Amino acid sequence: MTTFLKAGLPVMAAALLAACGNSKTAAPERPDSSGQQSAPVTEVAKPAGLQLKNDQLNAVYQQYQQLSTALINGDEAAARIAANAIEAGAKGISGAEKLVSTAAGIMAAPHLDAQRTAYATLSNDLITLVKKSGISSGTLYVDYCPMALNDKGGYWLSDESGIKNPYFGDKMLTCGEVKETIQ
Repeated sequence: MTTFLKAGLPVMAAALLAACGNSKTAAPERPDSSGQQSAPVTEVAKPAGLQLKNDQLNAVYQQYQQLSTALINGDEAAARIAANAIEAGAKGISGAEKLVSTAAGIMAAPHLDAQRTAYATLSNDLITLVKKSGISSGTLYVDYCPMALNDKGGYWLSDESGIKNPYFGDKMLTCGEVKETIQ
């Protein structure tokens, strides 16, 4: 749990800054042990042009994108960190109790397949919340893979029209289709 907190605090801080509507600023450079400047600190990227009407949900969506990327890449640790940030951010959103508990389930999942199974529930809950909240600007796509979850199918949100399947990652990266466009 301590590892999650240490790794998750910078992510949660970035989410809170994004939720407050702060514009993206240059990342500070830190001196390394020799006193020279090292590379800038990486910050969470905000999807270009996408803005949900609910600022807290907008911050959660950014972490959801991190979770999706982690699952696409097959990175269990990064998925846990993103799920931790989703859990923390969703606690302040009315009607997001199921999202909070599902994010906690992803953090506790024993392996990548279990994370992907919980991701399906989390995605469905987030799709519902996003549709209720609405979008101020940009476009979201509701993607679907019929082969996910042992051929039961699984949905996810993306801000790109191209398919990058979080349920199979490299095995079937482009398996799926856009089922709905939210504007």
